[in-house]
Order: sequence, then structure tokens, then C-alpha cells
Amino acid sequence: MGRKLMVINGPNLNMVGIREKEIYGSNTFESLIQMIQTAAKERDIEVDCRQSNHEGDLVDWIQEAYFKQFDGIVINPGAYTHTSIAIADAVHAIEPIPVVEVHISDILKREEFRHISYEAPYCLDQIKGHGFDGYIEAMDLILAHLDKTEGK
Repeated sequence: MGRKLMVINGPNLNMVGIREKEIYGSNTFESLIQMIQTAAKERDIEVDCRQSNHEGDLVDWIQEAYFKQFDGIVINPGAYTHTSIAIADAVHAIEPIPVVEVHISDILKREEFRHISYEAPYCLDQIKGHGFDGYIEAMDLILAHLDKTEGK
């Protein structure tokens, strides 16, 4: 395995499949992690999946990805998307490591306060409303970006 991606999930994402099934569906967080790990294996990459309800953990992990030389980050900051300048600053600080922001639901079709993402300006892309598949799309976007920048 050559490349290494970190997948970071923020607050309440461990409750997917339990909370607001009409928005997030009934598949569990554990099934999401299994899906990501299967996709990583198929792509011959290493993936480190994490989840925390604490903002500082997310900032620490973004920095860790930099210092441990991860090739990219897939991040769903959850509600911190709309409130955390600290997470946005951390994403900005680790450039040029590519970061793709993912949201299971389409945040633009939800409450107005969810339309704002502090991280998006510093991300390679933002995927919203594609359900769990958005995570795999994000991984593929990062891999394609790395291939392009490395001239493969």
C-alpha cells in the first residue's frame, strides 16, 4: 500500500442510522466505516477512520495527518462545518495536502445556517447530498488529484 488517507468524522456522525433517518438514512456508522475500508482495499490504499464529538480532536487529527505525512484527508466536520474557524484554520495550515469536505445530506437544502462552510474555501472540493457514496467520491477525487500533481 502506497498512499495513506485519513477520514475524519465530526460530532454526532457516530449516530448515523439512529438519528434523523429521513435525512441520513438507516445505514449505521459502522457500515459506513466498513464501506470506506473496503473501498480503500480495492484502491490499494491505507485509510485511517476517526470520529469525535470534540472540536479539538478534529484539529489535532488534521495536524497529525500533516506531521505523519498522510496523502490526503476526507473530512465531514458535522455541525462544526458551520461554526469552527479553528478547523478551517487547521485545514488551511496543512496545504498542500488535499482535503475534501463531505456531507451525507445536501446542506444547501437544509436550514439556512447549514449553508455556510468555513472549511470549504480551503478544500479541494465539497461533496454534499450523495449519502455514504460521497466518502468514496472524495477518496477518488484525492487520488486523482495526487496522480495529476505527481504527473501519473
